Amino acid sequence: MRIFNTKYAGLMSGLIGTLLATSVWAQPCPDKNVNYWQAFTPGGESDLSARHQQTVLKRKCPAIETIVQYKAGAGGALMWSQINTLPGDGFNVVGINLPHIVFQPIEGQVQYKTTDITPVYWFHYTPDILVVPVASAIKNFAEFVEAAKKEPGKLSLGGSGLNSANHAAHERLNAAFNVKTIYVPFKGTGDMTTSVLGSQVDGAITYVPFAIANKTRVRALAVAMDKRHPLMPDVPTFKELGVNWVDGAYRGIGMPKSTPPELRKRISDLWANLNNDAEMKELAAKNGFELTNIGVEQMDAFMKERTQIYTEGAARLGLGKK
Repeated sequence: MRIFNTKYAGLMSGLIGTLLATSVWAQPCPDKNVNYWQAFTPGGESDLSARHQQTVLKRKCPAIETIVQYKAGAGGALMWSQINTLPGDGFNVVGINLPHIVFQPIEGQVQYKTTDITPVYWFHYTPDILVVPVASAIKNFAEFVEAAKKEPGKLSLGGSGLNSANHAAHERLNAAFNVKTIYVPFKGTGDMTTSVLGSQVDGAITYVPFAIANKTRVRALAVAMDKRHPLMPDVPTFKELGVNWVDGAYRGIGMPKSTPPELRKRISDLWANLNNDAEMKELAAKNGFELTNIGVEQMDAFMKERTQIYTEGAARLGLGKK
């Protein structure tokens, strides 16, 4: 009887473990550490999202580490121009951004083409937002436009990178409201933060997470969303202000072209499981990230669509070759 109970207990324990692994975490864990390369400096939205993923992956796969590494410069182009020099072993992933990887090659000042980048998953989206330091005399969007028109070329707005989503949003802001402000590019949102909070620039055209993270230190004036953000109910949308502007930046991961398709699929599935985790959803919501789930199966169609949209947008906004 004791032998039966011992065997039965062992069998049940193994069965329960298998069921839990299947129901809670169906995706196999990597069998080696993952190198997660960042194209921007620490402290920005890309870094924050990587840290969220690192936290959740460590809980689900405690035997491996997600090693976040930084190679920032040229608005992300330094890292993206070197993505295909990394080993295609399935354990090297690189943070990538749209529209950056379309705009930069159009401008022609970078050492890569859009087709050199191999996206495997787009995991979230962050809407554009206009902010000023809380100490600014500008209290709302109407006052911003008034100040910009009173002294054209005086107001300066920080942003992350040249030929990036922030740069495009700045050009769109000027064109849509017939104003002239100056764009000041930084290596990343992390680098930009000190200048904005210290009023070294007059404001920033940035993303919702920045405004939420610094809600006591900046004043948001307008956001590029269909509806007002639930964490910022007093901030009007650009649509409310008369411009049909709903836009922002996508963040995802790419891998070296030499990575075999089956290994790209494995990482794509892994990131999909991370996105569907309850903790990840909570972290995204409270930090202003809009989760998206675009994996390898949808990638060709998605990239074709977005490349066309951004190519047309680059020409319209004057971000093509000068």
